[in-house]
Amino acid sequence: MITFVVNCSSASGQGGKVWTRVKDIMKKEKEPYRVYYTEYKGHAAKIAAHLSRGEEDHPVVLLGGDGTINEFINGIHDFHKIRLGVIPAGSGNDFVNGLGLPASPEKALEAILRCSRGERGTMHIDLGRIDFDGKHRYFAISSGMGLDAIVCKRALDSKLKKLLNILHLGKLVYLVLTVSSLFSMETSRIGILFRDGLRKRTGKMIFFAAMNLPAEGGGVPMAPRACADDGRLSFCLAGGVPKWKTFFLLPFLALARHEKLKCFYMHDSAGCRVRTNVPVVIHADGEYVGTFREVTYRCIPGVLELLA
Repeated sequence: MITFVVNCSSASGQGGKVWTRVKDIMKKEKEPYRVYYTEYKGHAAKIAAHLSRGEEDHPVVLLGGDGTINEFINGIHDFHKIRLGVIPAGSGNDFVNGLGLPASPEKALEAILRCSRGERGTMHIDLGRIDFDGKHRYFAISSGMGLDAIVCKRALDSKLKKLLNILHLGKLVYLVLTVSSLFSMETSRIGILFRDGLRKRTGKMIFFAAMNLPAEGGGVPMAPRACADDGRLSFCLAGGVPKWKTFFLLPFLALARHEKLKCFYMHDSAGCRVRTNVPVVIHADGEYVGTFREVTYRCIPGVLELLA
């Protein structure tokens, strides 16, 4: 039996419409299932904890956006007990797009059902983990500090995002918020020690991102070569230039042509320790984590099994 975890509120209510379509298919296929509906922020994590404490493993299908996925994986008690499928119903859907999974709910469900029946194999992917202040949080797509984290935090409560989601233009909110946040944010100095011993320092840090998948924020290709099953995270640092000049470099980032520009620094590693001279905003998969001066990133290889 498949367990669905459904966020009907994702993408300003689009999740509920997608669930109606999925439910109809399950009835036609005469597939047995049960469903949990997320009712409040953090509820997906509690459902994950409940499902992953049993004796048997569970095929679980999440219907929601990237935030729902992040909540769920951070609630999992035992990763060996969960085989996860995803039906996209968010505004960005960077997880699904980054792994090349079906964007159509119908095709996603078809692939998930074939995996759950044993007609095709599953896949294992890495997760990233950020450690801070004696705590930790997993991320499937990315975690970052500076500009991208500020944008993610503002997007969580953005009225503009809700409006654009209704118009199926939710990704545009990240562009609007990026431009407005760039000129209002305070830059900082950053020092990074990678697991392989390499050190990097820079002033006027605009952002630092740890990528498990190539893109975040609705498709911004921070690390075009990032791979979710290589045991490493791809790190992208931007800094060392005035903010006004960064504004003119954003198109290169959007087109994945930024790797050779001097103000960008790219490096792949199993992890790193990061320190900044002032507290900076940090996100994980677009979810606000907090404001800190020191954090540690690490890759957890092959920990998540996907019905894909």
